[in-house]
Amino acid sequence: MRILMATGGSAHSEAALRFGAQLLHSNRLQKTPTILTVVRRAADRPRAEAVLTRSRQIFEPGAGEIQTKIRVGQAAEEIVSEAEEGQYGLVIVGERQRHDFATRFLLGSTAVRVVEHAPCPVIIAKGKMGPLHRILLCDSGAQNSPLLTCFIEQFGKLIKDEDEITILHVMSQISAAPGIPGKQLRADAEELIKAHAPEGQLLEHDIELLQRLAVQPRPKVRHGLVVDEILQEAQEGDYQLVVIGTYCGSGWRRILLDDLAHQIIVKTDRPVLVVR
Repeated sequence: MRILMATGGSAHSEAALRFGAQLLHSNRLQKTPTILTVVRRAADRPRAEAVLTRSRQIFEPGAGEIQTKIRVGQAAEEIVSEAEEGQYGLVIVGERQRHDFATRFLLGSTAVRVVEHAPCPVIIAKGKMGPLHRILLCDSGAQNSPLLTCFIEQFGKLIKDEDEITILHVMSQISAAPGIPGKQLRADAEELIKAHAPEGQLLEHDIELLQRLAVQPRPKVRHGLVVDEILQEAQEGDYQLVVIGTYCGSGWRRILLDDLAHQIIVKTDRPVLVVR
């Protein structure tokens, strides 16, 4: 898998490099990663060269060969273009922690625009980061959801036997189907699996898929609003990576389906992997 790490030289964008350095240090990468920086004008290339020089210092001596590239233009557009042209399998970008509503939700950010248009999965590196051992995989619970399949196909080789993977399914009474017993709306994962409830069957299917990675996943169910429960679980479980899926819809369908992913990306305080 070819990995592209994008940085503009600021502290928050260098989070992408620190995350990539952790992947290298843990021997999870099989191919040489690339560091990309983007400048607005060709005359700014000397500044870009300085950014790349500092970027290399983040990686430990002996980390191996690391390629560097400079592109000229708008940051998000050039990152996406490089991902397409270089046929990368993963893009890692940093994201500044924001609290202003207009900035976070109306204007968007470079990281969010990259997620929306990149041809491959994207990791938004930010907040609390550490060695990649605890992973929270947020299954939507939808029938035939491609998240698990895509995750295994694209990232199976990056997962190690000792990694802990939690499969989280949030049951919201607001979206519950008619006729579901009230007991199931409060049940935990073990109870749903034992009762052969629809959600329990989905969790069993997810477990079977993830066991192909030689890890023993832990199913978990939370009850409440989807975004709130995912954010709370991410903090309580002290995960180093939150994995979510997004859709490639269009028009109103894209806006509705991507809203939850967008909220999770901008609100969580730790790295997020968005699987397309």
